[in-house]
Amino acid sequence: MNPLQVCGLLISTVSLGGCVAGIATSAVGMAVRGTRAAPQDNSALAPNARDACSAQAARYGAVHIIDMQQVAINKIKIWGTAGDGAARQSFECTYGTKVTGFKLRKIPLRR
Repeated sequence: MNPLQVCGLLISTVSLGGCVAGIATSAVGMAVRGTRAAPQDNSALAPNARDACSAQAARYGAVHIIDMQQVAINKIKIWGTAGDGAARQSFECTYGTKVTGFKLRKIPLRR
């Protein structure tokens, strides 16, 4: 083999080595994802989450639920407003088997 062929063979071996490593990494990632349990639907918790978060927000006035989202197997987030007029505030409520987080923010008045 002449030196030019040897050099070309070395270059292609190095570049293919990176490709093989990428393929191996991808295969390992797929195997790990395959062993994880599929997300479970906890939509049966939604009415309980809505009621508990509404009760928490009701301390600040009339409650209006804006959105609900399942963010994990055991967690639902609820967004809404509480209060009326100038006293209206937005809230974010996190629910698992009970209210585990509640953030309240004032809504600035429009000018």
